[in-house]
Amino acid sequence: MGTISRLSPELANQISAGEVVERPASAVKELVENALDAGAQRVVVTIEFGGKKLIRVEDDGEGMIVEDAALALERHATSKLRRLEDLGEISTLGFRGEALPSIASVSHLTLRTRARGTLHGIELRVDGGRNGLTKQVGMAEGTVIEVSDLFFNVAARRKFLKSDSAESAQVSRTVTQLALGYPEVGFTLKSRGRRLLECPPVGDVKERFFQLYGERTDLVTVGKVASGIKVTGFVAALADQGPTRGPQNIFVNRRIVKDRTLTHAIHEAYSQATVKPRNPEVHLFIELSPTRIDVNVHPMKAEVRFLEQSLMHELLRRALGEALGQQSSVPMPTQTRFGSGAEPLSQSIPGVVSSIEAVSRWSSGVNKVFKVDKAVTDDQVLRNQEPEGQPLIPLGQFRDTFILAVDNEGVVIIDQHVAHERVLYEQVLKRLTIGPLEGQRLLEPLLLELPPGHLEVLAVHSANLHQLGFEVEPFGGDSVRVMTIPSLLARPVAERTVRALAADLDGFDEGETVEEVLRRLAATTACHAAVKANDRLTQEKMFHILSELRRTNYSTVCPHGRPVVLRLTRQEIEKSFERI
Repeated sequence: MGTISRLSPELANQISAGEVVERPASAVKELVENALDAGAQRVVVTIEFGGKKLIRVEDDGEGMIVEDAALALERHATSKLRRLEDLGEISTLGFRGEALPSIASVSHLTLRTRARGTLHGIELRVDGGRNGLTKQVGMAEGTVIEVSDLFFNVAARRKFLKSDSAESAQVSRTVTQLALGYPEVGFTLKSRGRRLLECPPVGDVKERFFQLYGERTDLVTVGKVASGIKVTGFVAALADQGPTRGPQNIFVNRRIVKDRTLTHAIHEAYSQATVKPRNPEVHLFIELSPTRIDVNVHPMKAEVRFLEQSLMHELLRRALGEALGQQSSVPMPTQTRFGSGAEPLSQSIPGVVSSIEAVSRWSSGVNKVFKVDKAVTDDQVLRNQEPEGQPLIPLGQFRDTFILAVDNEGVVIIDQHVAHERVLYEQVLKRLTIGPLEGQRLLEPLLLELPPGHLEVLAVHSANLHQLGFEVEPFGGDSVRVMTIPSLLARPVAERTVRALAADLDGFDEGETVEEVLRRLAATTACHAAVKANDRLTQEKMFHILSELRRTNYSTVCPHGRPVVLRLTRQEIEKSFERI
């Protein structure tokens, strides 16, 4: 007798169900997606004990006639596909015909449905995949599905379910995602007599987002259309000091997905601005032709494949980069382009000495103030002869650490160290696109003793260090000799910088690309070259820092993720003094 035999239909169905229904939230997702495909304008989800005891999904969709209701409980029976060609342009959330029979095979399922225009509804019962009674019932048009005792006949799966509260939270997260993708549909989620979610239908995603998350001033709006692809949504601001890991809701043609290409593009967009590791909060909506994606990748339909994967990655990265780069809240400090009869801002503030005269001195002597590459500075000055926005006038320093400035909109406080660090970081990265940074040969080389591990990583990354203007070579034992340092570094901080670079390199992930390594090294170098806290700055130096900061792509955070600017608006100030 042979060793191979056919599985029983019951066992095969339970194995297949494990691919589609992992937990109560999976069942809720499949049932709600069916309701949305049926044209529902109202969906009510009720759960008990986190969905383990009961899941009920009610909708006012088109419903089903008795023949369709019976077929819907059979595997691979669906109304959403007719031809093989339809697989190439799927526009519905469901299409495989697996969800309902999979859920029915591992629960006690009751299906009540009434098609639009019919006089009565039909009720079907299924217990662990075995069809039970069928009868007529009175009900409103639409469909109601009740799932009781999920995984009652699959002990191996049931024992891995988490606590009731944990499963309830997962169901809430799933319904929230579906509600965000379909703002025109009303959603309600109930659990043990409590309403966890109540969202009436609204006009667009922005209104639905407010329903779900409230006012979120810490998020940045994204909007870009290119190559027939539209990207919109909301993402965490660069200077947001909340958790480094936030929810990431990504919709492709209104389908919530998880995709490595999209996740990597998000990471890349943030890493362009800061080397701080982040998995930021994002809520993104991507729209493109169904013919350019493949959603038939996994039974749970949570993964997609893009026909033009590289294009999708680059488009999303640029969309986020442009949105994050538009966050700049630092107006250009320069002479004001006043209209006829307008009064200079500095003259309208009693007790403030005008700083406008410093501008001409700054523009001609900027290279004497800081060791900044002349080519970069001159190019940026030429490109910014006509600055945008209101003038920002530095008033002075607070504790020799923060630059205090003012404009017509309010008061601005700038951390001088992180602001200058941002400026130098972007200048370094710009120069690296042309070639290695200019270095200055030391008349007397620096001799440093380093831990063995640091010696090794300096040797491994000698080429990267050379790109930044460093020339470091072994000098016997645990010592190295530093022959050359970048021109932007002063000798007194060179030793500290090399030690910091060695420590950073020692902590690098082996999987990091050369570009990522250079970005992190550039951030460390810029940090040590920048002005420090407790440094006394002249008026020209303050003008220079603010002006160069305004020209950066990301002026709100330093390369390591620390905030640069604190703004107190005129409205906030007047409100504090009860003038509003």
